[in-house]
Amino acid sequence: MNDRASILIVDDEEIVRRSHLRSLAGTGCHTEAAADGSEALQVMERRPFDVVLLDLRLPGLDGMEVLKTIKSRWPDSEVVVITGYPSIESAKEAVRLGAQNYIAKPVGPDDLIRAANEAWTQKRWALHRNQQEERETDDLDGREPACPPVTH
Repeated sequence: MNDRASILIVDDEEIVRRSHLRSLAGTGCHTEAAADGSEALQVMERRPFDVVLLDLRLPGLDGMEVLKTIKSRWPDSEVVVITGYPSIESAKEAVRLGAQNYIAKPVGPDDLIRAANEAWTQKRWALHRNQQEERETDDLDGREPACPPVTH
């Protein structure tokens, strides 16, 4: 990953958090970890992250609530749901709420890096597309478009 992505790992199992941190250590991205949903939202409040790797089953606030809150308060953050209890229903719900990806545990280092990289790429493309649209809108403000509309 380039451009130094920031990634938040949210999982209640310490061994999983450490494993994910270790897997992402060589990627050059900034990583932090949170043990539950409330802590994740507090960390996001201090510094929104580009990518959030989010477990669904968390003590207190569950992963779906955290996902919903992140996407409503920080819509530019991409969320990858990683769960040990995958189901079609939870996958559909996660995607409906804005998850960029949904992955079943266990997740190996290569798959974790790939998922984080895909989410980071998605975020950069979305930001690039938004900037492009803003530039095009600014270019057209007060001026005629380069090509007149086609009439029949």
